[in-house]
Amino acid sequence: MPDLRAQLLAAFDIEHRDHLEAVRRALAAPEEADLREVFRRLHSLKGAARAVDLEVVEHLAHRLEERLAQVIDRGSGLDGASVDLIHLGLDAIEAQAAAQKAGAPLPDATGALDALGAPTVGGTSEPPRQAPAPVSPAPAAPPAEERTPEYVRVDAALGERLSESLHNLSSEVQIEAAQLDLTRRLRGEAAQLERLWREMRARGADGRLANRIQAFERALQDLNRDIGDLARRQARANWAVGESLAELRERIDEITLTPAESVLGDLGRMVRDLAREQGIEVDVRTEGLEVRAERRVLQALRQPIIHLLRNAVSHGGEPPPVRTAAGKDERLHVTLRAAARGGRLEVRIADDGAGPDLARIEAAAIAKGLLSQNEPGAAPRHPDEILAFAFEPGVSASETVDRLSGRGMGLSAVSQALAALGGSARLLARRPAGAEVVLSAPLSAARQTLVVAESGGGLFGLPSFAIRSLMRLRPGELEIVEGVPSARIQIDGSDIVTPVIPLNALLDDAALTPSASDAATPMILIHRGERHLLLAVDEIVDVRELTVQDLDDRRLAPGLTLGAAILDEDRPLLVLNPEALIDRWLRNARRLSASALGLAAPEAVARQVRTVLVVDDSITTRTLEKSILEAQGYRVILAVDGVDALNTLRSSEALIDLVVADIEMPRMDGFSLLQAIKADAGLARLPVILMTSRNEEADVRRGLDLGAEAYITKQKFDQRELLATIGRIL
Repeated sequence: MPDLRAQLLAAFDIEHRDHLEAVRRALAAPEEADLREVFRRLHSLKGAARAVDLEVVEHLAHRLEERLAQVIDRGSGLDGASVDLIHLGLDAIEAQAAAQKAGAPLPDATGALDALGAPTVGGTSEPPRQAPAPVSPAPAAPPAEERTPEYVRVDAALGERLSESLHNLSSEVQIEAAQLDLTRRLRGEAAQLERLWREMRARGADGRLANRIQAFERALQDLNRDIGDLARRQARANWAVGESLAELRERIDEITLTPAESVLGDLGRMVRDLAREQGIEVDVRTEGLEVRAERRVLQALRQPIIHLLRNAVSHGGEPPPVRTAAGKDERLHVTLRAAARGGRLEVRIADDGAGPDLARIEAAAIAKGLLSQNEPGAAPRHPDEILAFAFEPGVSASETVDRLSGRGMGLSAVSQALAALGGSARLLARRPAGAEVVLSAPLSAARQTLVVAESGGGLFGLPSFAIRSLMRLRPGELEIVEGVPSARIQIDGSDIVTPVIPLNALLDDAALTPSASDAATPMILIHRGERHLLLAVDEIVDVRELTVQDLDDRRLAPGLTLGAAILDEDRPLLVLNPEALIDRWLRNARRLSASALGLAAPEAVARQVRTVLVVDDSITTRTLEKSILEAQGYRVILAVDGVDALNTLRSSEALIDLVVADIEMPRMDGFSLLQAIKADAGLARLPVILMTSRNEEADVRRGLDLGAEAYITKQKFDQRELLATIGRIL
């Protein structure tokens, strides 16, 4: 077992990070900071350091505490010099704690202690001028079979919710016992029926046999009623188990994913140290580091982020007169911001320096043979197209080489590290000045929601995080823009002209012969930030949540695949990186002309078009659902309420395969419509999905008891869930 000191140090590692993060957040907006809360944090940090015998950390915290007390007593608030001094002390504390955790020699904290000033009378004793050795001897290395544990702070409420989710799931699976009992009864009645049949064939029916047959009929009626009851319970249980599993997965993710602060929290100190060494005044802000991701993802991102932060100081630093003349603050502003977006971890490293030199990057790409000279009179290249080459080996916008940032290979290494994670990196020019690098990687590399598509005879998966919508377009709906087939579509209320490229042409880096077919082609609209691209495919097969496994596939260009997944019947598919596809398009767009690029006619085997009846009194909802379903290839018929829907179903004018109905509607609501459908012998087998804003448990139970195949609440509705549910039913 690990000794007590090891456990205390592990707990201190968590606690001190929490205090430092809270103080740094307050320093980011000093005019709004609650100084008494900052004082309380420093006081608690001092006590925690004393408990684990970290004497230098204790003294640093005490001096910070005293300096802050002086500010509070004066009532003057924190000025820039005070903020810098507190950061200096926090950085020294962070360095001490990091060295202690790594088992390395403790750094000299004399400079920070001197800057913070001598303690007042009655304070803690004066520490030695050099950082002391730990009071307790370092524990011996544990035996091979024993490891010092790594602790993760877990909110007690998370544990309670996880336990509750597990309890709910356990209670729902109890229905299996009822199924087994009913199965035994069914087998017994079947055996009795077989015996009766044999007796009837052997001799004519007499009174005693007739009584037995009547008793058997009553038993069959009871059994049929029990089977119906079990079917309703099974439908309700299936829905509840699915909900419980989803909730359980969320709770487990909350516990198993690690806050980014635990891996990236010390990088602000690193930037300040670098800036001090270079004589650059810097304001460093870290935001969103409470976001959670897999530890291995965060650890893999750490070195690329460090390199980019060093670049921000090296390339972004400008002399104060230059900054002042440009209307900037004298200090260089560097920001490290993390956020979770659609199952992805997004990290942004930004500075307000001079920004990327587009002309220099373009010239470097041309010199490397990655770009051709622009033809005289041709339109200038789009900045995104130029900036995409900044990550190529040997392309650099820097004229100088220094010890902080290399020349040419740095951003290339960043891009390769992100590609190995199934992520991407892109460089942006900030307005009015500065540069920003956006890193995108999966929060978890395990399960992802994928849109499965067939293209050029291959099966591919595209992660849903980068997909805006699914649609079908005919060749006549396209127009040629700058020599490229494009579509004019609505995105967030605005008309956007989006390039259209067949997926297999993009993967093979080859053009296709234009198709003469007028058939509508399935399209997948992918995006990266404000950049959009329509991928034409042969068929959209399914929307599934699958486990993505690592795969070293050399058939495609490096970085284009995130891995592989397995569909039903052991069918493999490559999982593509949408952001890498957009990068590939940006780099090859000019070589593909309208005369050589066409839409491939779908070659998938023709399948029956399924018809869905959408019933909703809201025209907005009807239009939305119709658009989603038609983009997936379904035929859609609309009804405004239950009466209208029932008339459509009984008219026999159209063969309906599925009904998607709201509940709250005039004349006849969704429950009444469902009841009428299941009571009609000609319609009883028709599957019905209830999709409503009513999410009370009693409403869900009532809908499933009445025979609904699924119950979707609009509060958490997204089109992938609707399509996946319909796909399972049909």
